[in-house]
Amino acid sequence: MKMEIGGEWDLVLRRTQKRKFLEICEDSRFSMEELNQDLLERVLSWLPTSTFLRLTSVCKKWKSMADSATFRLACSQVPFRDPWFFMVDSDPQLSQHPVVFDSAEKNWKKLNPLPLVQPKKNQESCSNYIPVAASGGLICFHSTNGDFTVSNPVTGSTRLIPALNSISQLPILAISMTANSERFKLVLILGHIPNLLFKMYNSSTDQWEEEIPLNQKINSYGEAEKDDEHLQYFLTSGNVVSADMQRSPFKQYSSALTVENGEEILYFLSSSGTVVSCNLTHKLFFEYPRLLPVFSEYSIDIVECGGQMYVVLLSEFFESASIRVWKWDQNMHAWQQIAAMPPASSHKFYGKKVDINCSGAGDEMLVCLNSAEVCSYVMCNLVRNEWTELPHCYTDDDKSREFVCAFSFEPRIEADI
Repeated sequence: MKMEIGGEWDLVLRRTQKRKFLEICEDSRFSMEELNQDLLERVLSWLPTSTFLRLTSVCKKWKSMADSATFRLACSQVPFRDPWFFMVDSDPQLSQHPVVFDSAEKNWKKLNPLPLVQPKKNQESCSNYIPVAASGGLICFHSTNGDFTVSNPVTGSTRLIPALNSISQLPILAISMTANSERFKLVLILGHIPNLLFKMYNSSTDQWEEEIPLNQKINSYGEAEKDDEHLQYFLTSGNVVSADMQRSPFKQYSSALTVENGEEILYFLSSSGTVVSCNLTHKLFFEYPRLLPVFSEYSIDIVECGGQMYVVLLSEFFESASIRVWKWDQNMHAWQQIAAMPPASSHKFYGKKVDINCSGAGDEMLVCLNSAEVCSYVMCNLVRNEWTELPHCYTDDDKSREFVCAFSFEPRIEADI
């Protein structure tokens, strides 16, 4: 009986001590309002962008903070934001209601319509803009009449780029961009292989720089390197289905820009499906060996992930579809497979004439697969070779939205244009 009483007394004593401890903590607790402005901004700058935007409705002080120069400076010091993927609709009518996939919260989010361009005087309507490149917190749009505009999808701020000069008469083969907290650059590859050149826009000067020719890389024998000199086909047997390479018009300027050993290298796909490498630092270009024989590519795309360029290829053989990711091994001078979708998942794309379009961020890439019969979005972790199909996105009237491609960007409130 004494033991029972003692046990109950110990329990009461512990509860009393816990309550006193909580009372002390409650007395020492302070509210966010007691933080000085500088410290408060530093704390809030580390919140995920979607969380901060929701919290702006808490009070006028927090709402006004989004426009504070010191808060934007604090946000710029956050080294990395979990990327959002700006989705491109197959239906132009729905493009007025942009949607992003939040890779951190793993859900779809609606954005406010982007005021890309206002109609000029004596014009009845605006040009039709489509996204063509993204970097940092910005997305570049290209219009049907050849204009460019850059926008921050989070804040809606937009900047119209000065028109190109006469060189714009050459066909554009690839469009890419780089952006940091101080400026952004657009890079265009123009011309016809082997007569290529690149042209760059610099936001700090607000003008296009002079075009620079690209010379074809010469090998040790004094000859221009050609893709048929080092043919390599990863399918050496089986029943390969011949088909025209599928390309979405939204990705006709698809490119991947990397920095390797201090050299800027832009990759794009030629009209025949070969990967073309343009070394902007040394002003050289060459074509990589083909992954499949000519007329055998089914659908191919390039993507930048973690500072590396990868090729994603969908092909058909043995009455099944295969989606594989390849990386160029400079030492072996050959393509190396680094990831592949499990056959059980890729088989459903067999015979569907699927167009594959990719967007990368860090170790992950979002793969959009589209055709008249199927529409699917898959997130792939290249390090773990994990493939996860994303849920469908629905309109307000419960209709499934079909996206043809995506552009990854960091949701940065401070991204200035």
